Amino acid sequence: MLTAGAANLVIAVCKLAAGLVTGSSAMLAESAHSVADTVNQGFLLASLKSGARPADAEHPFGYGQERYFWSLLAAVGIFVAGAGFSIFDGVLAISRGTRSGDILIAYIVLGVSFIAEGASLTRATSQLRGEARERRRGLLDHVRRSPDTTVKAALFEDTAALAGLVLAAAGLTLERITGSPAWDGGASIAIGLLLVVVAYRLGRDSRDGLIGHAIDPDEQRLIAAEIRSTPGIDDVVELRTMHLGPENVIVAARVAFSNDISADRAEDIAGDIDRRLRERMSVLPHVFLDPTQT
Repeated sequence: MLTAGAANLVIAVCKLAAGLVTGSSAMLAESAHSVADTVNQGFLLASLKSGARPADAEHPFGYGQERYFWSLLAAVGIFVAGAGFSIFDGVLAISRGTRSGDILIAYIVLGVSFIAEGASLTRATSQLRGEARERRRGLLDHVRRSPDTTVKAALFEDTAALAGLVLAAAGLTLERITGSPAWDGGASIAIGLLLVVVAYRLGRDSRDGLIGHAIDPDEQRLIAAEIRSTPGIDDVVELRTMHLGPENVIVAARVAFSNDISADRAEDIAGDIDRRLRERMSVLPHVFLDPTQT
């Protein structure tokens, strides 16, 4: 991630230089986009480090939810540093009506950036495909259902980066063809709106993680089935789950034990359920059973 952050910073400087030399609003917007990506990488690195801290007396379930906090800051950074500047500068460029200068350097920077961002997207997609195969899901379905906002952020960021480069190139080309500077300014605004979408999606997922959301419905059904299949348990009366981070969840279940189950046996059953769920689930469950006699 440090390498990706450094690469984004270098790309941002190159785009800024190209934007200043050519006077292109779209290139300046892309520079702001890369600055936002660099800030985003810093926040995501902080989220991984803080979220990986082991549990302690004050945080018995670990620090997993801090990853959502840092991801939310990353979403705010994308919105402010990227989207706000891009839209403002695009509107300003259209109102000024000034055409860009020689755009050859802009095309070179965009081409190099496209190769770098494409390689980054390929790595992120490969990682997600591997995770999706392990869970027997399609790629898009896995991205939608994954609680790991850091992985989502990397995918959204790289996808938006490539789309932004295409928009910038299209704006420059159409400005050159038509002679209208509105295309360059329009491309800058479009890049800003693209970043608004990315920031909103990442922010929404991070918010859901912070306030505590239930785990995936398929895994809820798996939990209920595992508990019901345990000898000595007649039924699952109520099941509640909540993420404590991308990799930890609380499982609280009211279960109906058979009438002949003793307290010692109930404790053994709970331990067996906890062990089997840890083996089968994609996240680490902390299981609490509330016994109810039938």
